[in-house]
Amino acid sequence: MEQFKTYAPLLARLFLAIMFIPAGFAKTGDVAGFAGYLASGGLPAFLAWPAILFEILLGLSMLLGFQARIMGLLGAGFCVLAALLYHFVPADQMQMVMFYKNLGVAAAFLMIFAHGAGRLAIDKA
Repeated sequence: MEQFKTYAPLLARLFLAIMFIPAGFAKTGDVAGFAGYLASGGLPAFLAWPAILFEILLGLSMLLGFQARIMGLLGAGFCVLAALLYHFVPADQMQMVMFYKNLGVAAAFLMIFAHGAGRLAIDKA
């Protein structure tokens, strides 16, 4: 059981990285489309590149365990904001599934914020 405790934070960070790094890079293929999507939720389109870069940096931070606490807090906020602006549609079951998924990912980020990156990370917390 102790062995698993050593590797669990690494696995959690890896799973988050697998989610955010490819998602960020995928958005670079259609920045204008992503900017339009941002605008549909009420955010200004000029935030497309900052959001893309944030997703990639967030994923890299989790992968490496670097600045994991602060990035975990920022990642949680990012996920909650995305959930509220883009997925809270009670009449649409699929959007609500995405809403709750984003809240679950935010919870994972909050755990990293609270407990650190673990021993197998650049941050030794």
